[in-house]
Amino acid sequence: MCWSPTADLVAGSAVAAIGAACVVRTRRARDLPLAALPLLLGAHQIIESAVWRADGGGGPATLAWAVIALPLLPLWVPLGVLCAAPARARRRLGVPLAAGVLTGGVLAYCLAARPVTAHVRGHTLGYAVDLPYPLLLVAGYLVATIGSLLLSGDRRLVRLGVLVAGGAVVCAALWRYEFISTWCAFAAVCSVVLLGWTGRPDAHAEGEPGTPVRPFRG
Repeated sequence: MCWSPTADLVAGSAVAAIGAACVVRTRRARDLPLAALPLLLGAHQIIESAVWRADGGGGPATLAWAVIALPLLPLWVPLGVLCAAPARARRRLGVPLAAGVLTGGVLAYCLAARPVTAHVRGHTLGYAVDLPYPLLLVAGYLVATIGSLLLSGDRRLVRLGVLVAGGAVVCAALWRYEFISTWCAFAAVCSVVLLGWTGRPDAHAEGEPGTPVRPFRG
């Protein structure tokens, strides 16, 4: 991923197909936002193939890519985890959700007020936008996305959080200036973990104590 327009297109199509399978396998309505995450990540990679073909720049594809990567993901992930999490974990998930709201709000404002551009750097794409307090924004972004998974109370989602955290460290170490692009690509690979999560044997038997489970019929 991220190595060429063809690689992004093929990988994005595969991840989107995994996302479609996740949605089909989901029976509980409250699992749908998180189950649909691979669809968003697949579309994200497909959009990046258009950024490649435009040779970077600041066109519509670059802006669409940035909207998903920057303000949308730190909101989508903690909200999806909050919806799917067992009741015992929901109170503590307010922390990553608040981090996502604040971080996403600042990033959305920056994208609305300032230009974002993409640059081809060998076999990766680098994205540039003028952000205030970048280290704080990165911290808030990681608390919202990885933190929500680690605090989810679901062992499969906790494993996914550990996997994504490890990928974030590797991507930051290897591709410092293309961190967001490469980390988002790694997150897309993790979509296969969500496919297993939607098909978990106890997926439809995790109701609240004394409360019957009502399956979602799509």
